[in-house]
Amino acid sequence: MTTTEFYRHLPVLKTERLVLRPLRASDLDDLFEYTQDEETARYVTWNANQTIEQAEQFLNYVLSNYEQGNEAPWAIVWKETGKMIGTIDFIHLLLDDNKQAELGYALSREFWGKGIVTEAVARVMAYGFEELKLERIQARCMEPNIGSARVMEKVGMTYEGTLRRLIFIKGAFHDVKMYAMLRDEYAAVTQKKEANTKQHQ
Repeated sequence: MTTTEFYRHLPVLKTERLVLRPLRASDLDDLFEYTQDEETARYVTWNANQTIEQAEQFLNYVLSNYEQGNEAPWAIVWKETGKMIGTIDFIHLLLDDNKQAELGYALSREFWGKGIVTEAVARVMAYGFEELKLERIQARCMEPNIGSARVMEKVGMTYEGTLRRLIFIKGAFHDVKMYAMLRDEYAAVTQKKEANTKQHQ
């Protein structure tokens, strides 16, 4: 599979509480609802949307990327209501000999503190290692973004260091923390979970 084929046919992934699927035109209202929140946009590269037209512009960009096979996210959908509450994606996906990817995500503030991003990240990582046969999956966050760092730690990623003044966003340079998990580390974590599950059955 090439990266173009992957993004053109983004698979639907499910967890206990979530559905991860391609975005749809009908997601516009949900998308605008959380992307207009300044706090949600605080530690991401994009600015909060001021108008629904701005959200629509982003949505159309994503839909176009699916068609062209360019980088594009999954919608994070809350199973209980069918509401889109965020996005998660593989960025810088390499399916050649390098076999690696970087994770990115954003979630509606209404759903913070419920372990939702951790659940979504764990599912996408499982797909990356088990189906795409990736060797390395990494994720980064701005240093003050404690919540995002905790997500990476919860899924078993290793902190590899802080890249000083790596990015210039919203008028300032920011230090960025780097986390990653390797294929053999994922296998070890998975085996440990399976063993613990069997012990409690």
